Amino acid sequence: MAVQIDHDADHTRYVIVLDDEPIGEAVYHDSGEGRIFTHTEITPELTSRGYGTQLVRAALDDTRSAGLKPIGQCSMVRTFLAEHPDYSGTPRR
Repeated sequence: MAVQIDHDADHTRYVIVLDDEPIGEAVYHDSGEGRIFTHTEITPELTSRGYGTQLVRAALDDTRSAGLKPIGQCSMVRTFLAEHPDYSGTPRR
């Protein structure tokens, strides 16, 4: 089972793909405050298998690499940030 996470900047989202099939997304918009994640979803039959965590971690790693502060409005990103406070701050360039 090959998992890949792509940044679809044209549609302001990160997409997680399992064996060439999209199984979830993390939707965001950028503001002066940082990158605000508004909705994250994994295909219902694939929840509780760690795909959401993989998606959020990759999205936040990419956000920090871009020099943006991650902000979680959706519960999945908000929970991840609470459990991993090292992701919450504004990254240094």
